[in-house]
Amino acid sequence: PRAGDWVYVHNFANQYEPNAIALPAGRGPEFRDDMKRFIEDARRALPRAFESEEYAKRRDETLQSLQGNRADLIARINQRAQEAGFVIQMSPIGLLTIPIINGRPVPEEEFINLPDDVRTDIQRRRDALNTELRSTLRQVQEIERQGAEAATRLNHDIALYAIGNLVAELKEKYADVAEIPEYIDAVQDDILENLQAFLGMPEQPGAPPQFQAFIRELPFRKYEVNVVVDNTGTSGAPVVFEQNPTFQNLLGKIEKEVQFGIFTTDFTMIRSGSLHAANGGYLVLTVEDLLRAPLSWDGLKTALKTGKAVIEEPGERMGFITAKTIKPEPIPLDIKVALIGTPMIYQILYRMDPDFKELFKVKADFDIVMDRDDENAGKYADFMCNLVREESLRHLDREAIARVIEYGSRLAADKQKLSTQFAAIADLIREANFYAAGGGADRIGKEHITKAIEEKIYRSNLIQKKIEEFIRRGIFLIDTEGEKVGQVNGLSVMGLGDFMFGRPSKVTASIGVGREGIMDIEREAALGGPIHTKGVLIVSGYLNNNYARDKPLALSARLVFEQSYEGIEGDSASSTELYALLSALSGLPLKQYLAVTGSVNQKGEVQAIGGVNEKLEGFFEICKAKGLDGTQGALIPASNVQNLMLKEEIVEAARAGKFRIYPVRTIDEGIEVLTGVPAGTRREDGTYEEGTVNYLVDRRLRDMAETMRGFQPTAAK
Repeated sequence: PRAGDWVYVHNFANQYEPNAIALPAGRGPEFRDDMKRFIEDARRALPRAFESEEYAKRRDETLQSLQGNRADLIARINQRAQEAGFVIQMSPIGLLTIPIINGRPVPEEEFINLPDDVRTDIQRRRDALNTELRSTLRQVQEIERQGAEAATRLNHDIALYAIGNLVAELKEKYADVAEIPEYIDAVQDDILENLQAFLGMPEQPGAPPQFQAFIRELPFRKYEVNVVVDNTGTSGAPVVFEQNPTFQNLLGKIEKEVQFGIFTTDFTMIRSGSLHAANGGYLVLTVEDLLRAPLSWDGLKTALKTGKAVIEEPGERMGFITAKTIKPEPIPLDIKVALIGTPMIYQILYRMDPDFKELFKVKADFDIVMDRDDENAGKYADFMCNLVREESLRHLDREAIARVIEYGSRLAADKQKLSTQFAAIADLIREANFYAAGGGADRIGKEHITKAIEEKIYRSNLIQKKIEEFIRRGIFLIDTEGEKVGQVNGLSVMGLGDFMFGRPSKVTASIGVGREGIMDIEREAALGGPIHTKGVLIVSGYLNNNYARDKPLALSARLVFEQSYEGIEGDSASSTELYALLSALSGLPLKQYLAVTGSVNQKGEVQAIGGVNEKLEGFFEICKAKGLDGTQGALIPASNVQNLMLKEEIVEAARAGKFRIYPVRTIDEGIEVLTGVPAGTRREDGTYEEGTVNYLVDRRLRDMAETMRGFQPTAAK
């Protein structure tokens, strides 16, 4: 449903608590304009009414009648005083009764010196006269009060006559809004009580013109209407996305202004927040921004729990002492709030904030990928068309659309999926449009999309190029030819914000007789993370499972990533480390022109890893720099084949037989590729076929166990 408007108006009963009124959509500004016209009409109509002959005639009749009654009372009291031998005089302290002796008033000094009997008689008569005088004065005051009331009634009658039709029309127009007729009645009553403001305020002598203008307009400010929510021209429920959810942007604020050096405020300076704007609809917030803004999270929770949007000073919410200000009437809320954030923040709030699970009951997970099928490919194309139309870009030809879809799969790192990072897709198309414009093309072609991708990589790959240079110059030692024992090229991924790239690393293994087992040098140097350490322990489990069923492992081995000076994390090199260890134990050399990636479990199954495209491309660049001879390649988990979305250059090299990719499912498959020697299967008696890799490893471990058993340390001399 369509949301309505909200306005704030002056509260004539308590000016510090403005009233909120709800109106149908679009009628808030209309009511504001109608009230403005009403006051303007009243300011013209009232002076005319009070300048009319009819008003002057009725006023004079009323005053003459009252003045006649007052004069009669005063004449009677003066006559009574004369008869009693007194004269009435006015003084700063009131009316005085002065005795008359021998035809003249007697001052108080003479009165005191009169004989006692004369003075007593005069005082007796004075007291009686004063009693009558007080009674008469009360009657005079009553007449004056009646006169004031009559004048007020007359003024009210004339004013109502002048603005009655205006009031009636306004009330009739807004009769469907319950609060407005009541408010208009209050406005009318206030006008009647403050007619002088409409009839003209007296000038302030010596005051500057701007002050005079301010004083003239100030009494009419309270009749304004402050529209805080305007849904004119909208259809349906509002959807508001607040990108900066500060406390005041969410819940509104009360602005201040300086008037002649003094901070002032009133209901006209109330400003709504996004909660008010989204009332009756939906408010979308990024939870990270919400939590980053002081007071916003607590303010939002309070509003949702109470169902009211309270506009208040941040200092008041924090318990600080603040200057006196207005307290607007809270506006009832009917709103749905959607928070956008990461799963980690959701879990933190769910566990740490009891209110969170009560206020936000519906959780929706959005995937970062979607299936790559005809339907979704069509939606990708629709997105491109909409972007082109909305931003007036060049249209994409068929090959360009196909290239963008391929890029979507590359972002998803899965040939069967498409990325939902539409912002990245849009950025790519915008940049491709720039290159198409620079080349004078009418449409965006595949070459423009490819150039945009390449330029994006170029702007971020400085570190990658430096590493490749160091490898070419022999600073980082990476062999891409020949065979060596206990050494293999592992592949890892480095992340630089929005750019990831693969790099080869030399992994070596050394062995000796002992009881220490496998030592991870990276862990000992505090460079290896917990997942990497877990991978090394799994390698130990593999050795136990395959070679320690009939003998103990008398092995002391060291595994290390050579020339690594930063932290290493992840288990994607566990198969690499195992290959190096098997080579060292068997004495069989490994092909240095092949790189390896993949994790392994204790059963020897090679498991999928992340970043397979970046890893292959990183090793390919090194091999290309040193010269492709058709032997170079890499071993990857077979389960990662579905993730391959490689550069066209690598695809062409693979097709031409210049670069090889070996999907392997087990360690046995991989060691056969790396050594050229069969892995060997276990026979029923627990031994391996002679001449195989496993046979050589098992025999070496058996020899080491025998050596350990027969070893007798020589006493020191």
